[in-house]
Amino acid sequence: MVMSMNSDLSAKGKKRLREEGEEKEGGGGQVIESETSDTDRHILSLAESLTFSDTLVALRMMRDQFPRIDKVSIQPFILCSQLYSSVKDRTQVDRELESLRRDKVLRIFKLNTGQDDHAIMFLDDYLSQIECVVKRMKQKKQDALEVFEWFRLYVIYTKLEPSIGHQELCLLLSHGGKVMDEHISLLINAGLLTRQLIDSSMYWFAIPSIGSVLKGLSQGRKELLSLLHRRRYKEMMLAPLEKKRLRLSPLDMRFHLRDLIGSGHLQTVPTPTGLVVRATKD
Repeated sequence: MVMSMNSDLSAKGKKRLREEGEEKEGGGGQVIESETSDTDRHILSLAESLTFSDTLVALRMMRDQFPRIDKVSIQPFILCSQLYSSVKDRTQVDRELESLRRDKVLRIFKLNTGQDDHAIMFLDDYLSQIECVVKRMKQKKQDALEVFEWFRLYVIYTKLEPSIGHQELCLLLSHGGKVMDEHISLLINAGLLTRQLIDSSMYWFAIPSIGSVLKGLSQGRKELLSLLHRRRYKEMMLAPLEKKRLRLSPLDMRFHLRDLIGSGHLQTVPTPTGLVVRATKD
């Protein structure tokens, strides 16, 4: 009986490898093509860095692995779903995230994706992102730029939650000077704040320049899920899958795999030939 089960597993593994080999040679490889750079070879594979016991270690690893994105000036960020895929104890993740947020190590942002997505960015990276915005505004000779300094000094370090009310925002900014409507509009236009749809007197803190990346995030999710759903068993070996490049997303396959595993749309299954990634939801 054991030999029979092993034979079945071996046969399935060989069949899966044959299917992936055919796809590499051109059978159905139109949506996603395989591409591995010299740099990638020096980075731990996803199978080798899929799980961690410490939240901060996981965050730093994923920050270092954040893909370089052409034509978009964006600092590294990590999705909460990615963190959930890497540290199995979600209660531990939430507890440690809250501690890191209170200690001003990082900030958490609600993303405008139409889903319950949250991003994590180290505070130093967020401040660098704001500096890039200010430089662009100076080049445009924009007025009222003092509000960015007020925002950095009196808002960021005081209001640690993902959202803030209009009155509280104006009160905190007033520590720097007289707050005008122009100041608030400038923060919104710069991408530092977005109005909440259900309450226009409330704002979400936002990551500037992230709009095009969020579009790619949504498209990449659909593309990856579509790839797996087209396969006979809705699955593929992790090692070759990780090396593929998505056409519709500036984010790499590793980024999307962590995201969809953490959200429950994908799962990893150990087999004699290695980890398999399987679609779990339509």
